[in-house]
Amino acid sequence: MKRYLHHPLALAACAALLALGSVSCQDHRLNPIPETTVSDQAVFTTPSRITAQANNLYSYIKTGGFLGGRFQIFSDIRANDFINRTSNGVTGVGVWNHTLTEASQNDVINTWGFGYAAINQINVFLDGLDANAASMVAPAFPANYTTTTANNYRGEARLLRALSYYSLLQLYARPFVDGNGSKPGLPLRLKGETNDANNNLVRSTVAQVYDQILQDLNFAELNLPLSYTGSTAATLNTTRAQRNTAIALKTRVYLSMGRYADVITEANKLVPAVAPFVAPTGVANALNPSIAAVFAPPQETTETILAFPFTAQDAPGTQNQLAYYYLPASQGGNGEYSLNSSAGGILTDPGFTATDARRTALVTTSGTESFLKKYPTGTPYTDKAPVIRYAEVLLNLAEARVRSTNTVDPQALALLNAVRGRSNPSGVYTAASFASANAMIDALLLERRIEFLGEGLRNFDIMRLNAPIPGKGSVPAIPNTSTNYVWPIPSTELAVNTLMTRN
Repeated sequence: MKRYLHHPLALAACAALLALGSVSCQDHRLNPIPETTVSDQAVFTTPSRITAQANNLYSYIKTGGFLGGRFQIFSDIRANDFINRTSNGVTGVGVWNHTLTEASQNDVINTWGFGYAAINQINVFLDGLDANAASMVAPAFPANYTTTTANNYRGEARLLRALSYYSLLQLYARPFVDGNGSKPGLPLRLKGETNDANNNLVRSTVAQVYDQILQDLNFAELNLPLSYTGSTAATLNTTRAQRNTAIALKTRVYLSMGRYADVITEANKLVPAVAPFVAPTGVANALNPSIAAVFAPPQETTETILAFPFTAQDAPGTQNQLAYYYLPASQGGNGEYSLNSSAGGILTDPGFTATDARRTALVTTSGTESFLKKYPTGTPYTDKAPVIRYAEVLLNLAEARVRSTNTVDPQALALLNAVRGRSNPSGVYTAASFASANAMIDALLLERRIEFLGEGLRNFDIMRLNAPIPGKGSVPAIPNTSTNYVWPIPSTELAVNTLMTRN
Protein backbone atom coordinates (compact mmCIF):
# COMPACT_ATOMS: atom_id res chain seq x y z
CA MET A 1 0.00 0.00 0.00
CA LYS A 2 1.39 3.43 -0.93
CA ARG A 3 0.57 6.40 1.29
CA TYR A 4 0.93 10.02 0.20
CA LEU A 5 1.01 13.25 2.16
CA HIS A 6 -0.43 16.46 0.77
CA HIS A 7 -0.29 18.54 3.97
CA PRO A 8 1.29 21.94 3.16
CA LEU A 9 3.51 21.72 6.23
CA ALA A 10 5.54 18.99 4.56
CA LEU A 11 5.83 20.48 1.09
CA ALA A 12 9.14 22.12 1.90
CA ALA A 13 10.73 18.68 2.10
CA CYS A 14 9.70 17.61 -1.39
CA ALA A 15 13.21 17.76 -2.80
CA ALA A 16 14.83 15.72 -0.05
CA LEU A 17 16.53 12.49 -0.95
CA LEU A 18 14.66 9.49 0.38
CA ALA A 19 16.48 6.51 1.75
CA LEU A 20 15.44 4.05 -0.95
CA GLY A 21 15.13 6.50 -3.80
CA SER A 22 14.45 10.15 -4.54
CA VAL A 23 11.46 12.20 -5.54
CA SER A 24 11.20 15.31 -7.64
CA CYS A 25 9.66 18.45 -6.17
CA GLN A 26 6.09 17.56 -7.08
CA ASP A 27 3.19 17.60 -4.64
CA HIS A 28 1.60 14.47 -6.06
CA ARG A 29 4.75 12.47 -5.38
CA LEU A 30 5.46 13.65 -1.85
CA ASN A 31 5.51 10.56 0.33
CA PRO A 32 6.34 10.48 4.05
CA ILE A 33 7.41 6.83 3.87
CA PRO A 34 11.15 7.01 3.11
CA GLU A 35 10.96 4.93 -0.07
CA THR A 36 9.35 5.19 -3.47
CA THR A 37 9.29 1.69 -4.91
CA VAL A 38 8.78 -0.51 -1.83
CA SER A 39 5.56 -0.74 0.15
CA ASP A 40 5.38 0.88 3.57
CA GLN A 41 5.26 -2.57 5.21
CA ALA A 42 8.24 -3.88 3.24
CA VAL A 43 10.59 -1.13 4.33
CA PHE A 44 10.54 -2.61 7.84
CA THR A 45 11.33 -6.17 6.75
CA THR A 46 15.15 -6.04 6.99
CA PRO A 47 17.62 -4.35 9.33
CA SER A 48 19.33 -2.57 6.43
CA ARG A 49 16.09 -0.98 5.26
CA ILE A 50 15.30 0.27 8.76
CA THR A 51 18.84 1.61 9.11
CA ALA A 52 18.41 3.49 5.84
CA GLN A 53 15.26 5.12 7.17
CA ALA A 54 16.90 6.07 10.48
CA ASN A 55 19.80 7.64 8.60
CA ASN A 56 17.37 9.49 6.37
CA LEU A 57 15.76 11.27 9.32
CA TYR A 58 18.88 13.42 9.57
CA SER A 59 18.43 14.65 6.00
CA TYR A 60 15.10 16.22 7.00
CA ILE A 61 16.58 17.93 10.06
CA LYS A 62 19.71 19.20 8.34
CA THR A 63 18.03 20.50 5.22
CA GLY A 64 19.50 23.91 4.43
CA GLY A 65 16.19 25.65 5.08
CA PHE A 66 16.10 24.34 8.66
CA LEU A 67 18.97 23.24 10.92
CA GLY A 68 21.43 22.85 8.06
CA GLY A 69 21.98 26.60 7.92
CA ARG A 70 19.07 28.98 7.76
CA PHE A 71 17.78 28.43 11.28
CA GLN A 72 21.18 29.18 12.82
CA ILE A 73 21.52 32.25 10.61
CA PHE A 74 18.06 33.58 11.43
CA SER A 75 18.71 33.10 15.15
CA ASP A 76 21.85 35.23 14.98
CA ILE A 77 20.84 37.98 12.58
CA ARG A 78 17.74 38.87 14.60
CA ALA A 79 20.06 40.49 17.14
CA ASN A 80 22.73 43.17 16.78
CA ASP A 81 26.00 41.43 15.94
CA PHE A 82 25.57 41.28 12.17
CA ILE A 83 24.92 43.93 9.56
CA ASN A 84 22.98 43.13 6.41
CA ARG A 85 24.92 44.17 3.30
CA THR A 86 22.80 43.08 0.33
CA SER A 87 19.16 43.88 1.18
CA ASN A 88 18.33 40.50 -0.33
CA GLY A 89 14.90 39.28 0.69
CA VAL A 90 15.96 35.70 -0.06
CA THR A 91 18.81 35.77 2.44
CA GLY A 92 17.05 37.03 5.52
CA VAL A 93 16.82 40.80 5.33
CA GLY A 94 13.25 40.59 6.67
CA VAL A 95 14.51 38.56 9.62
CA TRP A 96 17.31 41.05 10.23
CA ASN A 97 15.13 44.15 10.17
CA HIS A 98 12.09 42.53 11.84
CA THR A 99 9.63 43.08 9.01
CA LEU A 100 8.35 39.48 9.07
CA THR A 101 4.89 40.54 10.16
CA GLU A 102 2.81 38.78 7.51
CA ALA A 103 1.78 35.13 7.69
CA SER A 104 2.44 34.73 3.97
CA GLN A 105 6.12 35.73 3.98
CA ASN A 106 8.53 33.10 2.73
CA ASP A 107 10.84 32.82 5.75
CA VAL A 108 7.83 32.42 8.04
CA ILE A 109 6.29 29.71 5.84
CA ASN A 110 9.45 27.84 4.92
CA THR A 111 11.00 27.51 8.38
CA TRP A 112 7.73 26.17 9.78
CA GLY A 113 7.28 23.87 6.78
CA PHE A 114 10.75 22.36 6.96
CA GLY A 115 10.45 21.91 10.73
CA TYR A 116 7.11 20.14 10.58
CA ALA A 117 8.18 18.07 7.56
CA ALA A 118 11.05 16.75 9.71
CA ILE A 119 8.70 16.10 12.64
CA ASN A 120 6.25 14.24 10.44
CA GLN A 121 8.96 12.07 8.89
CA ILE A 122 10.14 11.17 12.38
CA ASN A 123 6.60 10.34 13.48
CA VAL A 124 6.00 8.14 10.44
CA PHE A 125 9.22 6.27 11.17
CA LEU A 126 8.33 5.77 14.84
CA ASP A 127 4.82 4.59 13.91
CA GLY A 128 6.32 2.11 11.46
CA LEU A 129 8.75 0.72 14.03
CA ASP A 130 5.91 0.13 16.47
CA ALA A 131 3.53 -1.31 13.90
CA ASN A 132 6.10 -3.80 12.61
CA ALA A 133 7.84 -4.73 15.86
CA ALA A 134 6.27 -8.20 15.95
CA SER A 135 7.86 -9.12 12.63
CA MET A 136 11.40 -8.11 13.64
CA VAL A 137 12.45 -11.66 14.54
CA ALA A 138 15.03 -14.23 13.51
CA PRO A 139 16.32 -15.17 11.06
CA ALA A 140 16.03 -11.79 9.33
CA PHE A 141 16.78 -9.85 12.54
CA PRO A 142 19.26 -10.39 15.40
CA ALA A 143 17.82 -11.72 18.62
CA ASN A 144 18.11 -8.41 20.50
CA TYR A 145 16.98 -6.17 17.65
CA THR A 146 13.69 -4.96 19.15
CA THR A 147 15.16 -4.39 22.62
CA THR A 148 18.42 -2.74 21.56
CA THR A 149 18.83 -1.60 17.96
CA ALA A 150 15.22 -0.51 17.42
CA ASN A 151 15.32 1.42 20.69
CA ASN A 152 18.58 3.09 19.62
CA TYR A 153 16.74 4.29 16.53
CA ARG A 154 13.74 5.39 18.58
CA GLY A 155 16.13 7.37 20.76
CA GLU A 156 17.66 9.10 17.74
CA ALA A 157 14.27 9.87 16.27
CA ARG A 158 12.87 11.28 19.48
CA LEU A 159 15.96 13.42 20.08
CA LEU A 160 15.62 14.89 16.59
CA ARG A 161 11.92 15.51 17.19
CA ALA A 162 12.73 17.28 20.46
CA LEU A 163 15.35 19.41 18.72
CA SER A 164 12.85 20.35 16.01
CA TYR A 165 10.12 21.36 18.45
CA TYR A 166 12.56 23.30 20.61
CA SER A 167 13.85 25.19 17.58
CA LEU A 168 10.39 26.13 16.33
CA LEU A 169 9.35 27.33 19.79
CA GLN A 170 12.11 29.94 19.71
CA LEU A 171 10.60 31.71 16.71
CA TYR A 172 6.85 31.06 16.81
CA ALA A 173 5.96 31.15 20.53
CA ARG A 174 6.41 33.35 23.56
CA PRO A 175 9.29 32.59 25.95
CA PHE A 176 8.61 30.13 28.75
CA VAL A 177 9.28 32.81 31.36
CA ASP A 178 6.36 34.84 29.99
CA GLY A 179 3.52 33.24 31.93
CA ASN A 180 5.48 30.18 33.06
CA GLY A 181 4.73 28.39 29.80
CA SER A 182 1.01 29.19 29.76
CA LYS A 183 1.06 31.06 26.43
CA PRO A 184 0.09 29.36 23.14
CA GLY A 185 2.83 27.11 21.84
CA LEU A 186 2.75 24.80 18.82
CA PRO A 187 0.44 22.10 17.46
CA LEU A 188 1.96 19.04 19.10
CA ARG A 189 1.90 16.40 16.35
CA LEU A 190 3.14 13.04 17.64
CA LYS A 191 1.68 10.65 15.05
CA GLY A 192 2.62 10.40 11.43
CA GLU A 193 0.25 12.24 9.07
CA THR A 194 -0.31 10.42 5.79
CA ASN A 195 -3.42 12.31 4.69
CA ASP A 196 -5.31 15.46 5.68
CA ALA A 197 -7.65 13.75 8.17
CA ASN A 198 -5.86 15.18 11.21
CA ASN A 199 -4.97 18.64 9.97
CA ASN A 200 -7.11 20.34 12.63
CA LEU A 201 -5.21 20.47 15.90
CA VAL A 202 -5.21 23.08 18.64
CA ARG A 203 -2.02 24.68 19.85
CA SER A 204 -0.55 23.10 22.95
CA THR A 205 0.79 25.54 25.52
CA VAL A 206 4.47 26.40 25.57
CA ALA A 207 4.79 24.33 28.77
CA GLN A 208 3.14 21.31 27.18
CA VAL A 209 5.51 21.43 24.21
CA TYR A 210 8.49 21.70 26.55
CA ASP A 211 7.16 18.74 28.54
CA GLN A 212 7.09 16.66 25.37
CA ILE A 213 10.59 17.80 24.43
CA LEU A 214 11.85 16.62 27.80
CA GLN A 215 10.00 13.31 27.53
CA ASP A 216 11.69 12.71 24.19
CA LEU A 217 15.13 13.67 25.49
CA ASN A 218 14.76 11.53 28.62
CA PHE A 219 13.82 8.55 26.44
CA ALA A 220 16.78 9.31 24.18
CA GLU A 221 19.20 9.44 27.09
CA LEU A 222 18.12 5.98 28.23
CA ASN A 223 18.17 4.38 24.78
CA LEU A 224 20.92 5.99 22.74
CA PRO A 225 24.33 4.30 22.58
CA LEU A 226 27.00 5.66 24.91
CA SER A 227 29.26 6.23 21.91
CA TYR A 228 30.14 4.93 18.48
CA THR A 229 33.30 2.96 17.83
CA GLY A 230 35.42 1.88 14.91
CA SER A 231 37.20 3.75 12.14
CA THR A 232 34.39 6.30 11.74
CA ALA A 233 33.89 6.96 15.46
CA ALA A 234 35.11 10.57 15.33
CA THR A 235 32.58 11.35 12.62
CA LEU A 236 29.66 9.46 14.15
CA ASN A 237 30.23 10.82 17.66
CA THR A 238 29.92 14.38 16.34
CA THR A 239 27.22 13.95 13.68
CA ARG A 240 24.93 11.29 15.11
CA ALA A 241 23.05 11.41 18.39
CA GLN A 242 24.60 9.56 21.31
CA ARG A 243 23.82 9.56 25.03
CA ASN A 244 25.70 12.77 25.80
CA THR A 245 23.82 14.57 23.03
CA ALA A 246 20.53 14.08 24.87
CA ILE A 247 21.98 15.24 28.18
CA ALA A 248 23.62 18.30 26.64
CA LEU A 249 20.40 19.35 24.92
CA LYS A 250 18.52 18.95 28.20
CA THR A 251 20.80 21.54 29.79
CA ARG A 252 19.78 23.97 27.04
CA VAL A 253 16.09 23.18 27.36
CA TYR A 254 16.05 23.52 31.14
CA LEU A 255 17.97 26.80 30.88
CA SER A 256 15.30 28.08 28.49
CA MET A 257 12.66 27.17 31.06
CA GLY A 258 14.50 28.80 33.95
CA ARG A 259 14.74 25.45 35.74
CA TYR A 260 18.26 26.00 36.99
CA ALA A 261 18.39 23.12 39.48
CA ASP A 262 17.60 20.75 36.61
CA VAL A 263 20.32 22.33 34.46
CA ILE A 264 22.78 21.55 37.24
CA THR A 265 21.55 17.96 37.62
CA GLU A 266 21.93 17.24 33.92
CA ALA A 267 25.20 19.09 33.41
CA ASN A 268 26.77 17.29 36.36
CA LYS A 269 26.48 14.08 34.34
CA LEU A 270 28.89 15.55 31.78
CA VAL A 271 30.99 18.00 33.80
CA PRO A 272 33.22 17.01 36.75
CA ALA A 273 33.19 19.20 39.83
CA VAL A 274 36.74 20.43 39.18
CA ALA A 275 39.03 20.74 36.19
CA PRO A 276 39.95 19.11 33.92
CA PHE A 277 36.41 19.22 32.59
CA VAL A 278 35.94 16.06 30.56
CA ALA A 279 32.72 14.02 30.32
CA PRO A 280 33.34 10.99 32.57
CA THR A 281 31.27 8.47 30.59
CA GLY A 282 30.24 8.00 27.00
CA VAL A 283 32.07 10.20 24.52
CA ALA A 284 34.93 11.99 26.29
CA ASN A 285 33.56 15.42 25.42
CA ALA A 286 35.86 18.25 26.45
CA LEU A 287 37.03 21.69 25.42
CA ASN A 288 39.61 21.54 22.66
CA PRO A 289 42.75 23.49 23.53
CA SER A 290 42.32 25.54 20.34
CA ILE A 291 39.09 27.25 19.31
CA ALA A 292 40.47 27.49 15.78
CA ALA A 293 40.83 23.71 15.65
CA VAL A 294 37.17 23.27 16.62
CA PHE A 295 36.12 24.95 13.36
CA ALA A 296 38.90 23.69 11.12
CA PRO A 297 37.64 21.00 8.71
CA PRO A 298 36.51 18.31 9.32
CA GLN A 299 35.20 19.90 12.57
CA GLU A 300 35.23 16.62 14.48
CA THR A 301 36.94 17.33 17.81
CA THR A 302 35.44 15.93 21.00
CA GLU A 303 34.16 19.43 21.80
CA THR A 304 31.45 19.09 19.16
CA ILE A 305 28.57 17.12 20.64
CA LEU A 306 26.33 17.40 17.57
CA ALA A 307 26.73 19.04 14.17
CA PHE A 308 25.25 18.21 10.79
CA PRO A 309 27.66 17.24 8.00
CA PHE A 310 27.65 18.02 4.28
CA THR A 311 29.53 16.80 1.24
CA ALA A 312 29.81 18.02 -2.33
CA GLN A 313 27.08 15.52 -3.23
CA ASP A 314 24.97 16.47 -0.21
CA ALA A 315 25.30 20.24 0.10
CA PRO A 316 23.07 22.62 2.10
CA GLY A 317 21.50 24.07 -1.04
CA THR A 318 21.60 27.44 -2.70
CA GLN A 319 21.68 30.48 -0.39
CA ASN A 320 21.40 28.32 2.72
CA GLN A 321 25.09 27.80 3.45
CA LEU A 322 26.67 29.32 6.55
CA ALA A 323 29.85 30.33 4.72
CA TYR A 324 27.81 31.90 1.91
CA TYR A 325 26.26 34.30 4.42
CA TYR A 326 29.27 35.08 6.59
CA LEU A 327 32.43 34.83 4.47
CA PRO A 328 33.28 37.77 2.19
CA ALA A 329 33.21 37.22 -1.55
CA SER A 330 37.00 37.50 -1.68
CA GLN A 331 37.25 34.40 0.52
CA GLY A 332 34.62 32.18 -1.08
CA GLY A 333 31.37 33.39 0.43
CA ASN A 334 28.89 36.02 -0.65
CA GLY A 335 29.32 38.48 2.19
CA GLU A 336 25.63 38.74 2.99
CA TYR A 337 26.37 39.82 6.58
CA SER A 338 29.36 41.57 8.10
CA LEU A 339 30.10 41.89 11.80
CA ASN A 340 28.72 44.94 13.55
CA SER A 341 31.54 47.36 14.38
CA SER A 342 29.22 50.19 15.47
CA ALA A 343 28.23 51.06 19.01
CA GLY A 344 26.54 48.08 20.65
CA GLY A 345 27.96 45.61 18.14
CA ILE A 346 30.08 42.65 19.09
CA LEU A 347 33.33 44.12 17.77
CA THR A 348 33.07 47.23 19.95
CA ASP A 349 32.48 45.40 23.22
CA PRO A 350 35.58 45.81 25.43
CA GLY A 351 35.16 42.21 26.60
CA PHE A 352 35.99 40.98 23.09
CA THR A 353 39.62 42.02 23.05
CA ALA A 354 41.81 42.35 19.98
CA THR A 355 44.06 39.51 21.14
CA ASP A 356 41.22 37.04 21.81
CA ALA A 357 41.77 33.94 19.64
CA ARG A 358 38.10 34.01 18.72
CA ARG A 359 38.90 37.33 17.09
CA THR A 360 42.35 36.65 15.65
CA ALA A 361 41.45 33.20 14.30
CA LEU A 362 37.75 33.45 13.49
CA VAL A 363 37.29 37.02 12.26
CA THR A 364 38.63 38.23 8.93
CA THR A 365 38.61 41.56 7.13
CA SER A 366 37.79 42.55 3.59
CA GLY A 367 38.33 46.21 2.83
CA THR A 368 37.04 48.17 5.81
CA GLU A 369 34.62 45.48 7.00
CA SER A 370 35.00 42.50 9.30
CA PHE A 371 33.46 39.08 8.68
CA LEU A 372 33.05 35.82 10.55
CA LYS A 373 35.15 32.92 9.27
CA LYS A 374 34.06 30.11 11.58
CA TYR A 375 32.89 28.39 8.41
CA PRO A 376 35.98 28.65 6.19
CA THR A 377 35.04 26.43 3.27
CA GLY A 378 33.72 28.07 0.14
CA THR A 379 31.78 26.30 -2.58
CA PRO A 380 30.47 23.59 -2.30
CA TYR A 381 30.14 24.72 1.35
CA THR A 382 30.84 21.52 3.26
CA ASP A 383 31.37 22.98 6.74
CA LYS A 384 29.23 21.30 9.37
CA ALA A 385 26.17 23.12 10.71
CA PRO A 386 26.59 23.37 14.51
CA VAL A 387 23.97 22.27 17.02
CA ILE A 388 25.70 22.04 20.42
CA ARG A 389 29.22 22.06 21.82
CA TYR A 390 30.70 21.12 25.19
CA ALA A 391 31.53 24.80 25.75
CA GLU A 392 27.80 25.49 25.91
CA VAL A 393 27.25 22.82 28.55
CA LEU A 394 29.97 24.44 30.70
CA LEU A 395 28.43 27.89 30.39
CA ASN A 396 24.91 26.54 30.92
CA LEU A 397 26.07 24.97 34.17
CA ALA A 398 27.94 28.10 35.24
CA GLU A 399 24.94 30.35 34.72
CA ALA A 400 22.59 27.92 36.45
CA ARG A 401 24.87 27.79 39.49
CA VAL A 402 25.06 31.58 39.78
CA ARG A 403 21.31 32.00 39.37
CA SER A 404 20.57 29.19 41.84
CA THR A 405 22.91 30.42 44.56
CA ASN A 406 22.75 34.16 43.83
CA THR A 407 26.47 34.25 44.52
CA VAL A 408 29.74 34.53 42.65
CA ASP A 409 29.89 30.77 42.67
CA PRO A 410 33.44 29.26 42.67
CA GLN A 411 32.65 26.41 40.29
CA ALA A 412 30.85 28.78 37.95
CA LEU A 413 33.94 30.99 37.96
CA ALA A 414 36.12 28.02 37.02
CA LEU A 415 33.78 27.02 34.21
CA LEU A 416 33.57 30.57 32.86
CA ASN A 417 37.35 30.88 32.94
CA ALA A 418 37.80 27.51 31.22
CA VAL A 419 35.92 28.82 28.20
CA ARG A 420 37.24 32.37 28.30
CA GLY A 421 40.80 31.46 29.22
CA ARG A 422 41.19 29.12 26.27
CA SER A 423 40.92 32.04 23.86
CA ASN A 424 41.81 34.99 26.11
CA PRO A 425 44.24 33.84 28.83
CA SER A 426 44.92 37.38 29.99
CA GLY A 427 41.21 38.08 30.35
CA VAL A 428 40.27 35.47 32.94
CA TYR A 429 38.30 36.62 35.95
CA THR A 430 38.75 36.40 39.69
CA ALA A 431 35.99 36.47 42.26
CA ALA A 432 36.89 40.10 42.88
CA SER A 433 36.02 40.89 39.26
CA PHE A 434 32.33 40.78 40.14
CA ALA A 435 30.59 43.08 42.58
CA SER A 436 27.50 40.88 42.60
CA ALA A 437 25.97 37.73 41.20
CA ASN A 438 24.22 39.87 38.59
CA ALA A 439 27.56 41.21 37.41
CA MET A 440 28.78 37.64 36.94
CA ILE A 441 25.64 36.76 34.99
CA ASP A 442 26.32 39.72 32.70
CA ALA A 443 29.82 38.37 32.11
CA LEU A 444 28.44 34.92 31.36
CA LEU A 445 25.96 36.31 28.85
CA LEU A 446 28.72 38.28 27.14
CA GLU A 447 30.90 35.17 27.04
CA ARG A 448 28.10 33.23 25.35
CA ARG A 449 27.68 36.04 22.83
CA ILE A 450 31.39 35.91 21.96
CA GLU A 451 31.88 32.14 22.10
CA PHE A 452 28.83 31.19 20.04
CA LEU A 453 28.90 34.04 17.54
CA GLY A 454 27.37 32.77 14.30
CA GLU A 455 26.29 29.41 15.76
CA GLY A 456 22.61 30.25 16.16
CA LEU A 457 22.37 30.64 19.94
CA ARG A 458 21.87 34.38 20.27
CA ASN A 459 18.10 34.37 19.82
CA PHE A 460 17.79 31.52 22.34
CA ASP A 461 19.47 33.67 24.98
CA ILE A 462 17.35 36.71 24.21
CA MET A 463 14.08 34.80 24.22
CA ARG A 464 14.68 32.76 27.36
CA LEU A 465 15.21 35.99 29.30
CA ASN A 466 12.25 37.72 27.62
CA ALA A 467 14.70 40.51 26.85
CA PRO A 468 14.33 43.14 24.13
CA ILE A 469 15.93 42.30 20.79
CA PRO A 470 18.72 44.87 20.46
CA GLY A 471 18.61 47.36 17.62
CA LYS A 472 21.38 48.01 15.12
CA GLY A 473 21.98 50.85 12.70
CA SER A 474 18.63 52.13 11.48
CA VAL A 475 16.80 49.06 12.85
CA PRO A 476 15.24 49.85 16.25
CA ALA A 477 15.19 47.52 19.23
CA ILE A 478 12.15 45.25 19.50
CA PRO A 479 10.57 45.25 22.98
CA ASN A 480 9.22 41.98 24.30
CA THR A 481 5.69 43.42 24.05
CA SER A 482 5.92 44.03 20.32
CA THR A 483 3.87 41.95 17.90
CA ASN A 484 7.02 41.14 15.92
CA TYR A 485 8.91 39.83 18.95
CA VAL A 486 7.80 36.37 17.76
CA TRP A 487 7.03 35.38 14.20
CA PRO A 488 3.46 35.08 12.88
CA ILE A 489 1.92 31.65 12.40
CA PRO A 490 2.28 30.91 8.66
CA SER A 491 -0.64 31.17 6.30
CA THR A 492 -0.09 27.58 5.18
CA GLU A 493 -0.91 26.31 8.66
CA LEU A 494 -3.85 28.68 9.11
CA ALA A 495 -5.29 27.55 5.77
CA VAL A 496 -5.43 23.86 6.62
CA ASN A 497 -5.81 23.85 10.41
CA THR A 498 -9.09 25.49 11.38
CA LEU A 499 -8.25 25.16 15.08
CA MET A 500 -5.02 27.13 14.76
CA THR A 501 -4.83 30.59 16.31
CA ARG A 502 -2.63 33.49 15.25
CA ASN A 503 0.19 35.03 17.26
